[in-house]
Amino acid sequence: MASVSATTSSDRIARRFAELRSGGRRALVPYITAGHPDAPRTIELLHALADAGADVIELGLPFSDPMADGPIIQASSQRALEGGMNFDALLELVARANLSVPLVLFSYLNPILAAGSDALERAASAGFDGLLITDLPVGAEPRREAELSAGPLAFIRLVAPTTPAERMREIAAHGSGFVYLISRLGVTGVRDELPAELPQTVKRLRGATTLPVCVGFGVSRPDQAAAVARIADGVVVGSAMVRAAGESVERAAALARDLRAAIDAA
Repeated sequence: MASVSATTSSDRIARRFAELRSGGRRALVPYITAGHPDAPRTIELLHALADAGADVIELGLPFSDPMADGPIIQASSQRALEGGMNFDALLELVARANLSVPLVLFSYLNPILAAGSDALERAASAGFDGLLITDLPVGAEPRREAELSAGPLAFIRLVAPTTPAERMREIAAHGSGFVYLISRLGVTGVRDELPAELPQTVKRLRGATTLPVCVGFGVSRPDQAAAVARIADGVVVGSAMVRAAGESVERAAALARDLRAAIDAA
């Protein structure tokens, strides 16, 4: 595959958030695991979520040691791996899907390294616009981070709720596309309540960056999505979406429509 420059790939995320900002709207960012329940239905899911109003979609590359993920996403990764999903199969899936909305490759570091030095160029050529590495904190591997930042995909960074303001500025300065704020410590999963301190955490992060702020971890219901939409630029829904996708494409699409309506009404 030919390489794709950043101007034709990662900029799609920035343009999407600019469009939303100009319309006074917030982004719906669902996450699904590639290969769950299987590859053909993953393609159906991608299109169904886009049709239901997703602005950006995070597509997870399954990994055998998903330490940041809760039981729902862990189970989806295991099923996908058992079905033969890997980096090359993921790229083929994305190329076939040919999505109209920006797509973020959500992965741990090891699978990206194992895919070879041209992994990001191939991902961009297949149709990815952004990259989120869950286990590469800012400053951990400066040379590797510089390579990823210079690649063709927007390099989206994670911020924990306990991160001091100065560290928030450092993290955001080494990222692009948007900043993913983890709403709570721990692994991914469905939660009954959002943290009471979340509005203040978002406010601190907004003071540290001009990038859009998206909030995830524990957001599962329309009322929670609406609450996040009132304070952030985007709402990430992972475990609840993966659980719905395991039931059916239609169930996942219905959840996305409900979330979209709640976000727009917030």
